[in-house]
Amino acid sequence: MARYKHVDMSPRLLPVDLGAQLVPGTFAHALHHLVDELDLSSFDAQYSNDETGAPAHAPGMLLRAVLLGYSQGLVSSRSIERACRENVLFVAITGDAKPHFTTIAAFVSRSRDAIAAVFVQVLEVLGNEGLISREMFAIDGVKLPSNASKHRSGTRAEFLVRAQKLERAAKAMLDRHRANDDNTSPEDPSGKSARRIERMKTEAAKIREWLREHPNDRRGPTGGLRKSNLTDNESAKLSTDKGVFQGYSGIAVVDAAHQVIIEAQAHGTGAEQELLLPVLDACTAQCDENTVFVADAGYHSEANLAALVERGIDALIADPRMRQRDERYAEQHKHRAKPDPLHDKSRNAKASEVFGTDAFAVAEDYSHAICPAGQRLYRNGDCVVGGYRAVKFRAPASACSACSLRAQCLRKPATTLTRQFAVLIRRPQMTYTDAMRRRIDSDIGREQYGRRLGIVEPVFANLRHNKRLARFTLRGRAKVDGQWKLFALVHNIEKLARWRKTG
Repeated sequence: MARYKHVDMSPRLLPVDLGAQLVPGTFAHALHHLVDELDLSSFDAQYSNDETGAPAHAPGMLLRAVLLGYSQGLVSSRSIERACRENVLFVAITGDAKPHFTTIAAFVSRSRDAIAAVFVQVLEVLGNEGLISREMFAIDGVKLPSNASKHRSGTRAEFLVRAQKLERAAKAMLDRHRANDDNTSPEDPSGKSARRIERMKTEAAKIREWLREHPNDRRGPTGGLRKSNLTDNESAKLSTDKGVFQGYSGIAVVDAAHQVIIEAQAHGTGAEQELLLPVLDACTAQCDENTVFVADAGYHSEANLAALVERGIDALIADPRMRQRDERYAEQHKHRAKPDPLHDKSRNAKASEVFGTDAFAVAEDYSHAICPAGQRLYRNGDCVVGGYRAVKFRAPASACSACSLRAQCLRKPATTLTRQFAVLIRRPQMTYTDAMRRRIDSDIGREQYGRRLGIVEPVFANLRHNKRLARFTLRGRAKVDGQWKLFALVHNIEKLARWRKTG
């Protein structure tokens, strides 16, 4: 029988050449040498130990540790600290510095502006290497939960009601205990009720303190009321096809040539329309006169398209009905019937189609209209539809009650008495949406927009699946934005490492 040498895996002390652990062509090697090329003076403002105090850990070392940790799916500061003590690759890249997890956490949470400066410098390196073409930038976002509870969301009025409810419940329990003071058999010998009363009082006090610190409700760009949050008031309740959670939207602008992230921002809102212009403004330095931006229908609005024309920005923004006009998606409905392990892709059944306004013959003087059954509808006043004047028509009850086409004319024949509709008196002029629709439906528009999916979606797949970015671990938009930029840095440095390895 063959004999083999024993493989001994017991702990031991070995001489290690730390520099030899950083193998050329790997992410760690590229990260180590890239950080040496960067100007990290923007981190100096965080320290005031020029003459007194202990020396601080070097920002370059902490930056290497965090980026290497994020590249391997280690998001928490405790896991990165453990790796810096036990993993030889982390020991090599940090020079065996062994930073404490509180130091790592503080570095990530307070360095948003310095991280943004590093992000710009890395883009300059990538541009010099020829990894940025500036031909086409694709914009998209991903919604991720954060370190906040969606159950603690509400308006100021709802928070006040919650605090009053807790105070009333605590008072009722306390009064009941006082009424039973003369009872020789105590109601709660373990003191559980007393602790519960104290918890309710503490929670009510925290809510009232929050209300004093935030005297106004959150408002959207148009003044609409938005839900606040007691744990992170800059986060938002985001709705996705897999459920609703409290978190942030991570926006990325990706170059078409090598999928380099040009801009990364985190916002506490799920309304993508209001994020388009701020993101475009941040990309000004990376654009040239031939750059084309592409974005999906979530960023579409008439106001956004008007702003693009005013600023002279070349962009393709899809409208919500773009795919319905494209014959290439004619059979997309069959894919919704397929089973999916994560969520149900099927949609609610649509209401049955009824006669549209084009089925009615309207008199030239708008005095009346004739329905498909030959009945006369009378004019029922004027109204405004989409900012344009329109005329309303309504059928008499006698015309619709016994009509044989009632089921084809009314969406709810059982409850609706008569049919009514409106027609525009003046057709609207060409809008920015109409112009964009014509452009995106052209052959070259379809070809350009068709590239969007393959440009930006693989970036989110890399960050979410390969880097295991399942949630943001911080609170506050500035901190979350810094963390999102760190993950974007990981993605970009990977591109640089592979480019230099193959080049």
